[in-house]
Formats: sequence, C-alpha cells, structure tokens
Amino acid sequence: MSVKHHHVEVNGLRLHVAEQGEGPLVLLLHGFPESWYSWRHQFGPLAEAGYRVVAPDQRGYARSDRAASVDEYTLPHLVGDVTALITALGAENAVVVGHDWGAPVAWTTALLRPDLVRGVVGLSVPPLPPTAVPSIESSRRTYGDGYYQVYFQEPGRADAELSADPASTLRRLLVGVSGANEPAPWIIPEGGELLDTMPEPAELPDWLTTEDIEVFAEDYSAPDAFTGPINWYRNIDRNQSLMAAFQGLRIEVPALYMVGDKDMVSVLKGVPELRGMLPLLVPNLQADITLPGCGHWTQQERPDEVNKALLDFLATL
Repeated sequence: MSVKHHHVEVNGLRLHVAEQGEGPLVLLLHGFPESWYSWRHQFGPLAEAGYRVVAPDQRGYARSDRAASVDEYTLPHLVGDVTALITALGAENAVVVGHDWGAPVAWTTALLRPDLVRGVVGLSVPPLPPTAVPSIESSRRTYGDGYYQVYFQEPGRADAELSADPASTLRRLLVGVSGANEPAPWIIPEGGELLDTMPEPAELPDWLTTEDIEVFAEDYSAPDAFTGPINWYRNIDRNQSLMAAFQGLRIEVPALYMVGDKDMVSVLKGVPELRGMLPLLVPNLQADITLPGCGHWTQQERPDEVNKALLDFLATL
C-alpha cells in the first residue's frame, strides 16, 4: 500500500494531495516551510491501522496552486480549503491534525465546523482564542524589528533570501529550530539577513536525511516558492478582524495537543500561560503531551511517539 498523489479542486485552486489507506478520513496539515512530505512517517502506521490518510500541500505551498493576492491567504480562506477538501474527498467528516501553521488551521476548522471535525490534534502550536494571535505591532514591541514575523512583512525581502538556495535554507531551518539547539525566538540581527542566526549544519541529525532535504528543496525550487507560505504571515493582522465575530467560542470536539520541550514556540511570550488555559479553551482535551528533547519539527523528530499518541487518540473517537 503506497502513497498516491493527485490533485483536488477546492475554492478555485488545485491542491496537491498525498493519500494512503482506506477508512475514516484523517487530514494532516503541514506548517512552514514544509509540505505533505513532513508527514512521511505517519502515512504507513495510520493507514495500516485502518485510516484514510490525506496530506495536502496547503494553499500556496509546493505542488499546490498559489493564490494571486496576499489577502487570499487569510485564516478563513485556509479553513475553507480544509472544509472543501473534506467534501471533495467524498467524506462526511474528518479528524484534522495540524503542525506549526497547520495547527491554527486545524484548531480553527474544529472551532468553526464541529459538524465536519470528529477530532482535532495540534502539534507545536496550541489553540488560541479567535483574536488572541499577537498583532505585528505587538510582536514588534516585544521582540523588535528583527522578529521573523515582523521581518516577513516587507514584500519580497524574506522571499528572495529563502529562495536563493532552497536546499541550504531548508537544512539551516530544519536543524536550526530542532531539538539540537536550545529554543529561542527567531530574531534577525540588525542589518542582517533571515538565516544569519542559523549556520549551515556540519551534519544532519538522525531524523533528517540528505534525501529528505532533496524532496523539500524540489518543492521549493520555483523562484516564488516561498511567497505563498510567507503570505500566511502577512495576514496575521487581517485575521484578527476577520475572526472577531467568533470571540468566545470554544473548541468542543475531542482534542489532543503535543509539543517538544525544546520547541521555539514553547518559549514565546504568553504561550506557557496559554497552555495553562487549555482546559478552558478545549474542554474535551484528551491529552496534553510534552516530548522531552524534541524541537519544533514534532512529527519528523519524534515519529514513533507522535504515531502512538495519534493512534491512541483516534481509537477513542
């Protein structure tokens, strides 16, 4: 039973999806700067356990279409892609699993469309109240102009730096914020460039191979390959106003949260307090799991632990 690839039309865009297995649908949503391939270790175990596993390249990423304008990468657009994908795949509902940026998409889909989501899993990024993502100005006050989310706002600058050498970019990012290093906010030094704090690694960690880098680099080989992904960050402030109507809603479906204790997200301002609020935000939280020594790339760095937690969670639904 191998992974199959095809395209699905949703909301006027063609999304590339990788798929394996038959049974209840499990959607796997990647983060930045990744693709469907970040879930390579989850396909086999979940499919063998009786699930239909589907991982799309999300809007603007890799082999999927890039929306033309920046404002077509808002959270409602991304949630709309997930809900349309569930229907297009012929399913009545799905368990939605997200990592990094995929986690807010998964949490928000569960918040807004509990009729379509049987359960939700977030890796790395915990759920936030609908308007609680820090504004760009708030992040600027906290971390300065060099904070990566602030740096990303300038049109074209980060896009060009990341696309200059995709293989080097991905090696440096994947190793730089992994469990090999102590977690810290990603801040670019004044007058520097995006990757100045992440040198080329002397060697790859055990969980990452040269072949893995080649696959990711191929997905980012187009000159504009990083623009769609970065456009997600360029909608942070826009998302605040678009989500205002849903303030006060809670995620009511069964849920699971997992994070590494060396994940950079875990040390961002407000995240420890937010994690303490999880039972209020997600009253049906089944488990809140910390992976010792794991960095930001949860399902890649610790596939065995992630797969066990996913299968245990899925079995309860």
